[in-house]
Amino acid sequence: MQQQVSWAAGKHGEEDLLLSSKSDTEAYYGRLDKARDFSRQAVESALRADSREIAGLWKANAALRDAELGETSSARQGAKAALGFSSGRDVKTMAALTMARIGDASQTKVLAEELQRNYPNNNLIKLYWLPTINAALQLQANNSSAAVRELETAAPYELGDPPPMQTGMLYPAYLRGQAYLLAKDGSAAVVEFDKLLNHRSVVLNSVTGALAHLQLARAYAIQGDTAKAKAAYQDFLTLWKDADPDIPILKQAKAEYTKLQ
Repeated sequence: MQQQVSWAAGKHGEEDLLLSSKSDTEAYYGRLDKARDFSRQAVESALRADSREIAGLWKANAALRDAELGETSSARQGAKAALGFSSGRDVKTMAALTMARIGDASQTKVLAEELQRNYPNNNLIKLYWLPTINAALQLQANNSSAAVRELETAAPYELGDPPPMQTGMLYPAYLRGQAYLLAKDGSAAVVEFDKLLNHRSVVLNSVTGALAHLQLARAYAIQGDTAKAKAAYQDFLTLWKDADPDIPILKQAKAEYTKLQ
């Protein structure tokens, strides 16, 4: 990875992409400070190449990542900053999902309505992203059944690699798993989070791939399978052994694991 990043240094259209990808790798292992630094470099590189759309995309990617890790304030700031760079379709899509994940329903709805109005014939928006965004909103409203229904539309495409993501994050499966956790259906949740662990060539270095271990642990705990829950927590904590200690979701994981002892 470092060889490729070094090769791309100073190359317009290459440097920013690999810097952002490296930021995802750092986040995958919980090294959020480093991830943010590489995202910042990716944004600056894109701006040097006079590409505000791409700069906004890398900023939005970092914001969504923060949202998944429980960094609500920085996620909101990042999404707004991304929209300041560009109001294009891809940036707006990621910003909408970020806002949904942090519970900003009003801003999410504004962005989602703009996407629906401006891209009525775009199947990627209509069949994948809007259902995913709407499902995220339903999760924030503690409506697990509605979230699962929303995600039915995206199910046939969830193993794909949908733009604007750099990797296939299996977001529909990840959110569906969280909906089942909310409904206390541990067995169904296990099926969904296993999808991320069993499709590593799709998920690659997406933070959802790392977090799937934690969510799987929670699913086993709901089932009452303490042994498997402990093993999954240990997998996650081992993966994040060098993680920044103050990340909210890591604090939650450690507290949950302690309760199982």
